[in-house]
Amino acid sequence: MMVEEIRSHLEQRLIPFWSSLRDEEYGGFYGYMDYNLRVDREAKKGAILNSRILWFFSSAAEALGREDLSGEAEHAFLFLKERCLDREFGGVFWSVNYDGTPSDTTKHTYNQAFAIYGLSAYYGMRKDPEALEIAMQLFRLIETRMRDRDGYLEAFDREFRPVDNEKLSENGVTAVRTMNTILHVMEAYTELYRVTRDQEVADRLYEILNIVREHIFNSEKRRQEVFFDRDYQSLIDLTSYGHDIEAAWLLTRTAEVLEDDAAILETRKMAAVLTEAVYEAAYDGRSVVSEMEAGVKKEGRIWWVQAESINGFVDAYQKMPEEERYLDAAESIWVYIRDNFIDRREGGEWFWSLTTDGIPEKGPIVEPWKCPYHNGRMCLEMIKRNVT
Repeated sequence: MMVEEIRSHLEQRLIPFWSSLRDEEYGGFYGYMDYNLRVDREAKKGAILNSRILWFFSSAAEALGREDLSGEAEHAFLFLKERCLDREFGGVFWSVNYDGTPSDTTKHTYNQAFAIYGLSAYYGMRKDPEALEIAMQLFRLIETRMRDRDGYLEAFDREFRPVDNEKLSENGVTAVRTMNTILHVMEAYTELYRVTRDQEVADRLYEILNIVREHIFNSEKRRQEVFFDRDYQSLIDLTSYGHDIEAAWLLTRTAEVLEDDAAILETRKMAAVLTEAVYEAAYDGRSVVSEMEAGVKKEGRIWWVQAESINGFVDAYQKMPEEERYLDAAESIWVYIRDNFIDRREGGEWFWSLTTDGIPEKGPIVEPWKCPYHNGRMCLEMIKRNVT
């Protein structure tokens, strides 16, 4: 029942919603819709949003066998190639104006990673050699200009001079390295390796898994550390339950794509710890808390945390079928999403967040971070995994 409902939601709600935001005049997709479902056609267009839309339509076209969605993916690809890439200094801009001219020319490692992620999915679906060429260029750019000997750095100006990392720092700290960037570089490289089997990409994935094991994963506290200085010293007592449950299944996916039995065993051990910790500390029987700082939980509910919790709990159940509690949790979270997060208004999608009473908070429906990546991916994962 859950998979049938999720597939219907994907095809009848999510896909039409994001297709409706296609900008035929300036390219790409409109970058902002407010809580009242008003589209700002002159809002800035975030490159992360466009890359995630590229990934979504590419992946949906391949998974569902729908040629019409490959056209939506091509539209996103052309905008990334023609408007988001910096032809002078290299890399992907943080954002462009509604007409495709550069806006925020920051070069962020996280942003480059999502461009690779989208381009890799597009290449996997369309086999367009230009998409793969751009993805490999961005891979080499990250490896040569956006890291040091110990791992990945974060924010740079247009000419790749380091700048403060305010875009990926929160909770009152400014981080030199973040779990979030490392996690999504891993995710992007995994997709790139899946479609290329390039050994250099595989080597970097093994290095990232080592960084996670040695610096990110805290076995004693059963969590990932979030924000770091250059030496990987944690800057804050913060547990990000959403990222922990997301990392649980992404780590195992990386090892599985690498087809390495030792890495699979190691990542599954980490994933089991993270999943159990989230289940025990953040899952209330219906939904999942987003984070806890210094022992205090943030009690509101965030859209993407619920979507990734379904992915993580289902992944854990499929690897440990005796743990039926995880499948039960995934099913209950879907019911919570269906009954509370999905916006039933004509032309709506998902609400950004809910109060502890389940009342929608008046955040935007679309903006540079609000995209079809988490909820669309959850739908595609459940369809592929065919959990009943």
